[in-house]
Amino acid sequence: MPEAEVERLFLERFGHRFAEEAFHVAGDAWQDDSLSLRDRSLIVLAVLATQGGVESRLRPHVRWALEHGATPAELDALACLVAAYAGFPRASVALETIRDELRLAGVPPDPPGDEPG
Repeated sequence: MPEAEVERLFLERFGHRFAEEAFHVAGDAWQDDSLSLRDRSLIVLAVLATQGGVESRLRPHVRWALEHGATPAELDALACLVAAYAGFPRASVALETIRDELRLAGVPPDPPGDEPG
């Protein structure tokens, strides 16, 4: 999603003051060259998954992670890692949300050879 679209959505949902604060706080973290956009996207997804109850916030980050080069296999691995450290309930809800976003994007959620055996 283009940056201008994100800004428009924030302004509509939260108003000018909150949107400005959110972009001020998070915006700088996305500009640093130490991490790739793909890495940042995976980190944000992991953090949101561990919080639980933020599935609506997780959804756009799944799409952005895909746009930044993350693969369905990486998203699946991320959920498994989150499960080990934050618990299966939160990770399973996050993975359901991730897979739903993959489906909406027309991306197969399962890597080849990932069938139960």
